[in-house]
Amino acid sequence: MCLIAVAWRCHPRYPLALIANRDELHARPTAPAGPDPEWPQVYGGRDLQQGGSWLMVSRARRLAAVTNVRVGLAGEPKPRSRGALVRGFAGSELSAEAWLEPVQPDAAGYGPFNLLLWDGASLAFASNHPESTRRAVVPGVHAMSNGAFDALWPKSTHATQALSEWLDSARADANKADVAPLLAALADTTTAPDAALPDTGVGLDLERKLSPPFVRDGRYGTRCSTVVLVGTEGGIRFVERRFGPDGRVSGDSDVWLGTCNREAK
Repeated sequence: MCLIAVAWRCHPRYPLALIANRDELHARPTAPAGPDPEWPQVYGGRDLQQGGSWLMVSRARRLAAVTNVRVGLAGEPKPRSRGALVRGFAGSELSAEAWLEPVQPDAAGYGPFNLLLWDGASLAFASNHPESTRRAVVPGVHAMSNGAFDALWPKSTHATQALSEWLDSARADANKADVAPLLAALADTTTAPDAALPDTGVGLDLERKLSPPFVRDGRYGTRCSTVVLVGTEGGIRFVERRFGPDGRVSGDSDVWLGTCNREAK
């Protein structure tokens, strides 16, 4: 996952609302959003190469999402998969704080990551770059991309603004909320001006290519857009739109997940 905007305790109908784009090599094998084969209460897409995920929710009112932190061009692979963090937490029964406790000593074994965890009661952020850290996320609208949490990158600002405007509109209050504007915002391919680009050590040309919310490229680009709405009544709506190498829609799913009786411990 390369772009996430999340609204935490900002709306009376949706205590948690999240929009996200996953950018990845188009050749990397991926399973579309669906029930996890090991934990049927867990739902999301799966990376078939490493076995993890980039974004998952659980009927037990849990959510996990991860982005990589861009630190120059890709170096030597790390022994642990960032995607395993997402899948491991989504299938767990522990609170975010308790689950992160044993992860931190081994955090350097993962590639640089930003991690977002919701355990039904609290929303937590954790990262291993530039050093291992974790903290509670305060109520508000936040962005998580390939830099620091809430870094003012153009794509992050675009996503948080789109999510804020949608939550303030009548579209969010309907029984069947119209998420089309959120998916449209995630599909924006506008390249940011050079003066607004971050410097993550990959060179100006690649910074430009990666600057839009939606990255269109035949080799590496946006593979899916996701909207997650956690309702006050307990259910979770999970919308996924998938794309091919040409940026054309290759599949859609829109699922309402009821809750099961499991509480974070």
